[in-house]
Amino acid sequence: MKEIALHLLDIAENSVSAQASAVEIMVCEDLHADRLEVQIKDNGKGMPAETARQLGDPFYTTRTTRKVGLGIPLFQTAAQACNGSLIISSQPGMGTTIQVDFQHSHIDRMPLGDYPATCLALLIAHPEVNWRFIYRQRSPGSSQADEFIFDDAPIKEILDGVPLCEPGVLGYLRQTLEEGVGAIASSAQAVRHSLIPN
Repeated sequence: MKEIALHLLDIAENSVSAQASAVEIMVCEDLHADRLEVQIKDNGKGMPAETARQLGDPFYTTRTTRKVGLGIPLFQTAAQACNGSLIISSQPGMGTTIQVDFQHSHIDRMPLGDYPATCLALLIAHPEVNWRFIYRQRSPGSSQADEFIFDDAPIKEILDGVPLCEPGVLGYLRQTLEEGVGAIASSAQAVRHSLIPN
């Protein structure tokens, strides 16, 4: 996987497999501190500390369909190669949190990829889950971050059983996610350009 968004998709699918009813995915591009941080937090069945420690081993997997689990180890290696880390916190019955960070400007850092498309794919594939997506960006020289938050619970309540994949709803979700993330990214880019001397 060559994009962070695809790793987020893979980890979120693991959350669904762990019977999570609520998953929060946060992406923070802190250009002031030169960090890119992502966090996936779920309320699934969790795991013992020993199992969480073993997830960094590519030859360890809880899946029965294959004998290796490359998702977490590859993501961890990519983060460590960019002066970052991957930390897993989990307890049985309490859910799991995975935090990953990279040096934002590192030449080997994989691109974020299409975060809105990843969010939309998860919404449509798993409508039974409460999804909360956060995109945060802090510009150089700024004391605080701009933030976009999308929580599907209010939308599902309004729709009252109308499928999320219904064309009109799907179009609305895509537009909301793309415009929300895009507005934050464009604002930060404008600030960056204003800081470049003429």
